[in-house]
Amino acid sequence: MEVIGSLLATLIGVTLGMMGSGGSILTVPVLVYVLHVDPNLATTYSLFAIGMASLVGSIVNFSKGTIDFRKVLDFGFPSIITVFLTRQFLLPFVPDVFNIGPWIIHQNTVLMIFFAGIMILSAFSMINRKIGQNWKTERKYSRGITIVQGIGVGLITGVVGAGGGFLIIPALINFYKMPLSKAVSTSLTIIAINSLFGLAGDIEKFNLFDWNLVLQYTGLLIIGMFLGFYLTRFFNGNQLKRILGYLIFFVGIFIILKEFFLKD
Repeated sequence: MEVIGSLLATLIGVTLGMMGSGGSILTVPVLVYVLHVDPNLATTYSLFAIGMASLVGSIVNFSKGTIDFRKVLDFGFPSIITVFLTRQFLLPFVPDVFNIGPWIIHQNTVLMIFFAGIMILSAFSMINRKIGQNWKTERKYSRGITIVQGIGVGLITGVVGAGGGFLIIPALINFYKMPLSKAVSTSLTIIAINSLFGLAGDIEKFNLFDWNLVLQYTGLLIIGMFLGFYLTRFFNGNQLKRILGYLIFFVGIFIILKEFFLKD
């Protein structure tokens, strides 16, 4: 792995450990633009690396008793089904080339532009909403609403290879009034489930893996995640959320500029 790629992998792991999100949505751009992985394969790499790192984090948080397994079940089960169906049956039907009038747009470009759009929308949500860390009680909603949210997260996870933490964390904190520490732990568990089951839909791509690259990236993510767990005690939750939001926003803008104006 390149030095810059290694540094970025570690930093992405830090965001995953501190905020329970941001890891997967930043991993695909790093794999594509820094480590020069094909965008389609990069989404599968992301599912593997983020899934394994989140699984390790989930085991640690399980020992602390900070995971809300009711939310994991209500979010996770519909997400699992949606992710698998999307990777197995929806993406294979996406054409390799889109003909739009005089323009011919490759599938990889469409994938990255869609990815950038999701990043920018997520960034606005993280920047504009504050975390209420002193809720006395969590807000209760029907299981049906949670299931619908889980399906939405699963669809995004399946299409862009992101674990969905950038959607799960705002929902858990702003919608359900869940404390930050509990939201991070619950998010990591849902991300692990989504990513690993999404990977099952791409199992035929394993023979294309550069395992040296994937395992190094995954290892650095895990190291960064544990560093993130440690650093959370020194930062305010709203500061973390806004910093991550701005980072995701600027990466999203970079992707759009790269795909439209900076093509090689």
